[in-house]
Amino acid sequence: MNRLGGNQRSGGFLLLETMIGVMLFAIGVLALAQCAARCLDMESAKAADERARMALANRMAEVEAGAVYFETGKEEKLDGMFKGITLNQTRTPLHLVEANKLELTGLYQIQLEALWEEPSGTQSKVLTFYVYQPR
Repeated sequence: MNRLGGNQRSGGFLLLETMIGVMLFAIGVLALAQCAARCLDMESAKAADERARMALANRMAEVEAGAVYFETGKEEKLDGMFKGITLNQTRTPLHLVEANKLELTGLYQIQLEALWEEPSGTQSKVLTFYVYQPR
């Protein structure tokens, strides 16, 4: 018997219990670190998605206001706040006819596509809208 009243073998079990406890704590800390890393990756992806949405909204406003001459099949690499985003633009004329067989001219379908690179691969957002540009 030792001084605490137990036998000598219980000291080994205490050491084993402590080692198991430390191992479980370490596994928990590693799992928490992995979750934190994934959260940071998702925040980064969300920020890139927001930048792409803002770039598309800005270009749509420019086209609707007539501030930008819209070319069909144009690809543009953006800079400044939108650096790393490539904007593809297409314009398709709409051939619509009224009830009295009169063709409506000057209506276009505009498609904007924003492309950017992320560690998981190429990401994209597409915006389609219609504009009237009289000749």
